[in-house]
Amino acid sequence: MNNKIIGVVLIIAGVALAIWGYNIYNSVGSQVTRTFSGDAPIEAWAGMVGGVICVVIGISRLK
Repeated sequence: MNNKIIGVVLIIAGVALAIWGYNIYNSVGSQVTRTFSGDAPIEAWAGMVGGVICVVIGISRLK
């Protein structure tokens, strides 16, 4: 039972983190930076990748 609660919390946190990273990636400041340098902010990548990792770990805890 305890693993299922941890799994659900990880899934919710992972989805929120991925959405936060995506919002940073699509922000106006990020678009201007990508236009001139071609690089996306590290916070955007960390949020999206970290969110996906949390979701995967959360799903594995539910099984």
